[in-house]
Amino acid sequence: MDFFMKLPRSKKEFALFMAVISIISVNIIAPLITCFEAGFHMYVWGSALKVIPFIWLSVIALVILTYKPAEWMTSKIVKEGDSFNSHIVVNILCTVFLMSIFLTVIGTWIGSRHISIEPIKMFFYKWPRNFAISFAVELLIAQPIARKVMLEMHKVMDKSHQTAASPVSENE
Repeated sequence: MDFFMKLPRSKKEFALFMAVISIISVNIIAPLITCFEAGFHMYVWGSALKVIPFIWLSVIALVILTYKPAEWMTSKIVKEGDSFNSHIVVNILCTVFLMSIFLTVIGTWIGSRHISIEPIKMFFYKWPRNFAISFAVELLIAQPIARKVMLEMHKVMDKSHQTAASPVSENE
């Protein structure tokens, strides 16, 4: 039942689900990682906010590119009879794993506003921190909010379908 109620049922719902997750994630993760890099100052935070639209676009592109590989990885770890929560946690783990690899480099390029070899040279120093921050935000904030949005939307939709489908008797 959780799979049906808390996850998208159509492409339009998937787009909404992805929008909720990505907007929350980018607005938390990008400034947080930037502040860990450059210091927790208001000007650093403000600088990070200026590049968020570009990072958000790269996140959307990467979600689309890594969706199938993350699902494949998830299917190798969990089985069909496993709980909803195990499927969700493993899927988040696989998705964040793949996306954090790319975004550790691409995000640095976008944030610094130039392409260099530096993020690749520093990858193994920065990626574990970026992965941990991203995994925590996805697992504890972004995904639960998006699933709550789906649950509430499905409750409203299912209730409206039930009232539209049930005939009204004269005694009511």
